[in-house]
Amino acid sequence: LLKHASNVYGCAEHIVEVFKKAGFPDGVFQNLIVHHDKIEEIIIHDTIKAVTLTGSEKAGSSVAELAGKVLKKSLLELGGSNAFIVWDDADIDKTVATALTARMLNCGQSCIAAKRFILMESIYDEFVSKFTAGVKNLKFGDPMEKDTKIGPLARKDLADQLQEQVKKSIAMGAELLLGGKQCEAYHEPTILGNVKPGMPAFEEETFGPLAAMIKVKTIAEAFMLSEQSKYGLGVTVCTKNIEKAIECANEVSDGSYFINELVKSDPRLPFGGEKASGYGRELAKDGIMEFINRKTVYVKN
Repeated sequence: LLKHASNVYGCAEHIVEVFKKAGFPDGVFQNLIVHHDKIEEIIIHDTIKAVTLTGSEKAGSSVAELAGKVLKKSLLELGGSNAFIVWDDADIDKTVATALTARMLNCGQSCIAAKRFILMESIYDEFVSKFTAGVKNLKFGDPMEKDTKIGPLARKDLADQLQEQVKKSIAMGAELLLGGKQCEAYHEPTILGNVKPGMPAFEEETFGPLAAMIKVKTIAEAFMLSEQSKYGLGVTVCTKNIEKAIECANEVSDGSYFINELVKSDPRLPFGGEKASGYGRELAKDGIMEFINRKTVYVKN
């Protein structure tokens, strides 16, 4: 059973059609066209054995509470503030290209988008300069034009929230390096420098085209700041020292750790987060095991 978000009705109906075309019997997959005030009634219904939600931290908390009251399993895929860590030996040109996609894909509206760019001091200026140039080359405007790379956010309130995060971060000492303006649901691609813990650009999920640049002196400091977040979805580390990067995987508690690549989901691999990013795993064998009753059958010989 799928309860879609109210603004993606067409997508939900299309998924139903995909199941039908694949040969599944009617009713195996159903799209529930109901108001959100009916969710509690659905979750507590006896036929429902488990519930999963992809959405905000607030929505996840509410769903988990409802499921917990009736002792039903829940799986949550929530927000993120992924760190994109660049060591001083990284190939800056390749890293910038990866970073641009990691931050600006889908106008930055992704839980697994890179949001906090934690850069070694020795390469900070070069990275920021090339990243800024790359953002300037991304056409911002009408989404109906084929060459547009960054358009409006999904809703005006999302742009309002992003603008508030930008303004508060600047008031707390962040440096506006690019963009910063909003017009209705449109928000300019924005880069903030000198971002520190305590600022919204560091502490909160920034759901839009905002990149926060953070300067560090050591790799240890980079991982410390990466961990200094209530979220734990994914981390990217860019370096030529693959062996050391693999050794450092245990420095983070996030659900995913990508080396020289943006964090992304892959149906062959388990996907999920920790802390305020949720719990449980989707995709691959682990994802299947989340939604079955693993029954032990014992026969005495």
